[in-house]
Amino acid sequence: MIRMIKETTHSLNRVIGLFVIAFAVIIVGTNTFAAADANEHIPVFTESGVAIRGTDAVAYFTQAKPVQGKEEFAAEYQGATWYFASAENRDTFLSDPEKYAPAYGGYCAYALSLGTYKVETDPHAWSIVDGRLYLNKTPVVRSIWETDIPGNIVKSEGNWATVIAE
Repeated sequence: MIRMIKETTHSLNRVIGLFVIAFAVIIVGTNTFAAADANEHIPVFTESGVAIRGTDAVAYFTQAKPVQGKEEFAAEYQGATWYFASAENRDTFLSDPEKYAPAYGGYCAYALSLGTYKVETDPHAWSIVDGRLYLNKTPVVRSIWETDIPGNIVKSEGNWATVIAE
């Protein structure tokens, strides 16, 4: 009788364990899909629907400076219109937009490090860190942000996750 109770208890524990694992997989999978969906519709800072105030996102990487884009070389991404200085830059952007689009949808990286603040940016207040473009409200704010880039990025990432989930 005791042996039968132990076997039943063991079987029941296995079923419960499998149920817990299955439940965890479902929850993790659901959160993964939710995060992917949120990344597909991230907010982008625009003026009149144009990202980065019309500045060519690729030029930051290829010319190491902000270059004004042209309407004739426009592309759509994340619900915004992006201007480029050339068809080549537009095509480069479209081949890998996440590489060239600024972090946090072009909102101020420093403001995000302080909380879930979506603050407009100046295309001249920029930095490329580890291959990623970051924009800030002004060059002075960028200087403050640059005093602790790794710490500010960690804080901004956590706050941005909240912003895109809203």
